Amino acid sequence: MKKIFKIAAVVLLIGIVYMGFTTYPKLDLISGFSAKSIASGHFLDGRSQAMIEAGDNDIDLIDLATNQIDEAGKFATASVYGLKERKAIYREGLGVTLINDDFDVSKPYLVPKRTKLNNILPFPYGNNEPKDTIFANVDYAKLNLAVANAFDVKGELKKRTRSLLVIYKDKIIAEKYDTGFTKNSRILGWSMTKSITSAMFGVLEKQRKFDIDAPAPIAEWANDERKKITTSDLLHMNSGLKWVEDYASICDATKMLFQAEDMTRTQLEKPAERKPNTRWNYSSGTTNLLSGILRKQFKTHQEYLDFWYTDLIDKIGMNSMVIETDMAGNYVGSSYGWATTRDWAKFGLLYLHNGNWNGEQ
Repeated sequence: MKKIFKIAAVVLLIGIVYMGFTTYPKLDLISGFSAKSIASGHFLDGRSQAMIEAGDNDIDLIDLATNQIDEAGKFATASVYGLKERKAIYREGLGVTLINDDFDVSKPYLVPKRTKLNNILPFPYGNNEPKDTIFANVDYAKLNLAVANAFDVKGELKKRTRSLLVIYKDKIIAEKYDTGFTKNSRILGWSMTKSITSAMFGVLEKQRKFDIDAPAPIAEWANDERKKITTSDLLHMNSGLKWVEDYASICDATKMLFQAEDMTRTQLEKPAERKPNTRWNYSSGTTNLLSGILRKQFKTHQEYLDFWYTDLIDKIGMNSMVIETDMAGNYVGSSYGWATTRDWAKFGLLYLHNGNWNGEQ
């Protein structure tokens, strides 16, 4: 009997050591993801903690976190078995920022100046309800069936569709939301935010203030092989820079999103693995590097913050949109854009119309 107990104790010890080596390094990322998710979903979209935990944080390992929302302080915290507590704070105009112990929450901060679209036009050229339109060439029975099939039946968690909007000839012909979501719900765009970041370079290019085909304006690359990388290479994610994006492990992307103070530098500091424009490699770090390049095109931080909204987002009526910032004040252009489904659709229509929005080039 004693021998069995000894064997069991050894197995338990090995298990504890194994868990320590494999899981403990992930705790900071688990707590970070959970705190950020809880704070953003709650303060940007008004979701309850229970709803976020059941629909956003029900991911292996992430569901180990214990979360708490502080309504008065406008922040959320998360930890795993009391270890590695992380904090995410909400600031009006900037959304939620995941912070570390060195972050000074009392330090004054700038916010973007917003101009809300104020007209009586229906969607998509205004914020009023769209006009009812029936198209003779649309099979609405099949359309409605397809829309219904995009959502989980009650009790299932397979498709996880939260909203669906179908637009034909600039008119909404189908629209559906999952339980707990409405046309006013802000939806996290994740990598759709990358398209917003890319579009900002299109705006600068059209204003003749930037040349995407010129070498990227990064002083740290001036004396090595990276000096040949153009902004266009970065926009196309074929810069040749080293980067690993695998959300099932601790990687460049997860360390950037949940640990870095300045996310614009994570990719900047990576070495070149191959020549530019020879291989495509998906990189959220590259998009945040581009956000940093955008910031340097302006004399002041206020101008950088305003530009995204005045020259694109608010200009096309995406008034619900909020792009969140990192601890250094950079827009997290890779991942953290929030907007209603209808406002995301406005951006999609802008692309379909090749930048011609309501007759304005």
